[in-house]
Amino acid sequence: ACKTLNRDSIDIYIQVDTSGEVTKNGVDTGEELVKLAELVASSEEPFNRLKLVGLMTIGAPGDLSCFDKLVEARKMVASKLGVDASDLKLSMGMSGDFEEAIKRGSNLVRVGSTIFGARDYSKK
Repeated sequence: ACKTLNRDSIDIYIQVDTSGEVTKNGVDTGEELVKLAELVASSEEPFNRLKLVGLMTIGAPGDLSCFDKLVEARKMVASKLGVDASDLKLSMGMSGDFEEAIKRGSNLVRVGSTIFGARDYSKK
């Protein structure tokens, strides 16, 4: 993909499961996350084409502790990688909770339904 885009690397966020909901995906916040982050941050082929820029989550609706879990996960990953926690961005928060996510340190929010309205799933 990088060659097609004429780039040396591509920025990625690791999706972390902070809610435990069956409708959400991502790696667990423990050793599984650390191992994946170490692999992505390595110079090993093909991972040397990936640049870990941060962690992301889609928390459970109304459960703001999901944001706090991601903040803690970032601290853990940063410590294991030997980087400053601020070097890893956080993508958390959507239209209904982005303000709280920003208060808790989010660098990137998704606000599609605020702009475009709710999705219409009846046509799928």
